Amino acid sequence: MKFALIRERKSPPDRRVVFTPEQLGGLHHAFAKAEFLVESSPIRVFPDPQYAAHGITVTDDVSDADVLIGVKEVPKENLIPGKKYFFFSHTIKKQPYNRALLKAVLDKKIELYDHETIVRKSGARLIGFGRYAGLVGAYNGFRALGLRDKLFELPKVESLADLKAVKKELTRIKKDLPAINIVITGTGKVTGGIREILEHLQLHELKPKEFLQLGYFANKQTVFTQLDVIHYYTRKDGYRPTKTECYNNPELLKSDFMKYAAVTDMLITGHFYGNSAPYFFTREDAKNEKFKINLIADVSCDIDGPIASTIRPSTIADPFYGYDPVTEQEVAYDQPGAITVMAVDNLPCELPKDASEGFGEMFMKHVIPAFFNGDKNGILERAKMTTSDGKLTERFAYLQDFVDGK
Repeated sequence: MKFALIRERKSPPDRRVVFTPEQLGGLHHAFAKAEFLVESSPIRVFPDPQYAAHGITVTDDVSDADVLIGVKEVPKENLIPGKKYFFFSHTIKKQPYNRALLKAVLDKKIELYDHETIVRKSGARLIGFGRYAGLVGAYNGFRALGLRDKLFELPKVESLADLKAVKKELTRIKKDLPAINIVITGTGKVTGGIREILEHLQLHELKPKEFLQLGYFANKQTVFTQLDVIHYYTRKDGYRPTKTECYNNPELLKSDFMKYAAVTDMLITGHFYGNSAPYFFTREDAKNEKFKINLIADVSCDIDGPIASTIRPSTIADPFYGYDPVTEQEVAYDQPGAITVMAVDNLPCELPKDASEGFGEMFMKHVIPAFFNGDKNGILERAKMTTSDGKLTERFAYLQDFVDGK
């Protein structure tokens, strides 16, 4: 079986890759029945000669490969019919901007395996860039704080060599952090990355109940708390919801986030937001005089969704903007009275080397072996979205009305 790493063609350019040269060289030796190719790329974080130095063929033509592996969406005109593809398609939530891409995948009878659908039997994701989104997002939040309040200056992550350099910069500004209250949301890999930054800064953690009790007093030190769904949602009938209800029965819920917003200065999001779930806070909530949050690093970045101030994605080049709660309009990120927003939607791109290394380790462990062990753990079966005869698999049949434009 022949595997190919494909060139990233989406704009803006993405320098990440699924496998580093060292990892691909190791796979080349580990699987005798596998052949690995690399499509030549001028932007990849690891240059072509590094792959060639590990015995990997670098070529401009990968059309004879059986499995093509990328990171971001492949432009529909570049899809090769009849192949197996791995990439982030951003279609499983029926994202309207990629409907044409999914339709092209079906029309060209491609077997699509979305990286997001590579999961355990329980549904937990096995691979992803989530940790790196959390790491960069939290760093960017503190960078915005320092610039806005003229406390300190942090360089952009993209200008730093690696994660070690990122943490070195944070160590430098620890003494300059103001005494503020920080909330982080979620429990997955994204939030793990956020926590890694806060723990590196040696910030004091409070339980949610302690955070609420102490938050009304004058700030004495920089503290944070971590919220799960059972903390920021409550049932409409007044009872505390179970996690199962939060994920499976959103119609039973209403937001209980405002009690945290009243004692929070900075919010860093790492949660997964499901369709039909209640918003954390609305635009009307943000007008409330009790609403205290003035800086949001929205790593989750759901546009016009649960975080009302996230009205558009921002970019690596221009990562911050302001949201005026009164006018509900975008303003300068440092305008008095505005909520400062960081909503970059491709955060791991700022740390391409580390992100690629981490992603490749997971892909090597869980995905490649499945092609040679009869898929004994069902990894490929669960991940496959489309079939070679141009149909959606049973697991993703719910997308049919989306494909049909209904």
